[in-house]
Amino acid sequence: MNNSALLHIVERLEGFLGKLPESIQKPVLKELTPLKELFLQQRPPRFVLTGSDPIPLLDFVARIFTDEGAEAPAREILTGLYRWQKVMLGARGSIQLLDARGADEAALALVREELRDQPADLFFFLPAEPANKRATGREIQNLEKMIAWNSGSKHAAKVLELRPDGSQTPGSLEQAAVAPGIRAALLGFHSLGKTLRTTLASQLPNEARVELVRSGGDRQAQTEIAELLVKSTSAICAAIGAQPIPLADLPVLTTLQLVMVSGIMYISGRERSLRAATEFIGAIGANVGLGMILREGARAALKFFPGWGNLVCGMVAGAGTFAIGRAANVYFIEGATLRDARRAFVQSKKKSIPLPGKKPRALPAPTSKP
Repeated sequence: MNNSALLHIVERLEGFLGKLPESIQKPVLKELTPLKELFLQQRPPRFVLTGSDPIPLLDFVARIFTDEGAEAPAREILTGLYRWQKVMLGARGSIQLLDARGADEAALALVREELRDQPADLFFFLPAEPANKRATGREIQNLEKMIAWNSGSKHAAKVLELRPDGSQTPGSLEQAAVAPGIRAALLGFHSLGKTLRTTLASQLPNEARVELVRSGGDRQAQTEIAELLVKSTSAICAAIGAQPIPLADLPVLTTLQLVMVSGIMYISGRERSLRAATEFIGAIGANVGLGMILREGARAALKFFPGWGNLVCGMVAGAGTFAIGRAANVYFIEGATLRDARRAFVQSKKKSIPLPGKKPRALPAPTSKP
């Protein structure tokens, strides 16, 4: 499933949401926003290297983003010094890097143009040897300028100080009297290694996160994004299922569940496929007919409680979606067996998913007729 197909699905969903009461539209659209950012606006993360450490660019990338035995990173094409360069991380993704180390005034002018066109998501600061305070001071001044030039981004870029040699020397930026812009953006000092990927994934904007975690194989970061996907999709399904439009919303709910599962597959490093998602949902024992019977049965059984019947139906739709998402997370992200995924599906169905903007409440006790 490519982005054009996904865009078509989202556009149809937004059209359907326009038919919902205004009170529910805003919270549902709020849940839809991160899904659009993660999968429709998806792009490679953009990092800028600053400082004076001479580690080669591709060696730096390999130390952070490449697992042992994996394909070495490679430039897609050499675009020139002080320009954005696309670096491929195997077959699953890529990142963009701008190496601004050692830039003089002429080179800084090029960097400024690049940041205006494509703002950075995060700045790496690689200081010189502790004894070379003069070089470090000059690079700190350059970093201050670059942060100011990066103001066109809606996401406030952070600064992370690294030492490629692995030493635990206190960070130069933390000790120096830096400008307020650097102080506000500074994440602190971090050693250069694989654990850095989790930190990076948590600091990137949504549109840049999927590309990074998909290529890096960081299970913790993949799980966090998958859980965000499940939460938002479940809340949307709960809101749609609560509306008094029997059967008409069933194709929307089914499509959302399939898109959710295919999204989790993609986060794990697989290709998106609605067909494979359909096969997985069937394999764990969740099928469209069962969901329809449960939801419409609940609506019929609770018709004597005006308003409550629809609410319960929404909770059924949300809980079913959450259970499918949890099972997909167990199977595709955690690498468990299909039997474990089925068990997770059954256990998760018992959880109640409140409607967006609403808190779960207890059902009123039925009143007996005199």
